[in-house]
Amino acid sequence: MPDQPWFLNLAVRGTCGMSPEDLLAFVKEVEAIAGRKPRGRWGPRELDVDILMMGETVVCEPDLVIPHPRLAFRRFCLVPLAEIAPAAVVPPEGKTVRELLEACRDPLEVFPL
Repeated sequence: MPDQPWFLNLAVRGTCGMSPEDLLAFVKEVEAIAGRKPRGRWGPRELDVDILMMGETVVCEPDLVIPHPRLAFRRFCLVPLAEIAPAAVVPPEGKTVRELLEACRDPLEVFPL
């Protein structure tokens, strides 16, 4: 949402032996421990953890979509992801993170720190 305070956004790359569903449960628990309160879908919150990608995994479930369905349209996701994995291939289109960022038309400002 453009009408909200500035926020910090980061991307983390790692190895995970969990299933996508177990990883989702884990990140929801982390959000709860951090004090996230149920509010609407968009807008300010204490912590928001999104699963952007899981390698070549593609998941299309009602509560979980991997890669993140709006990844290619969000500069605030692509900029930090491109800092750590610019050549990562995003399934199923097969474009790299760098290519998605170059094509992204999101007008919101993102400033790397």
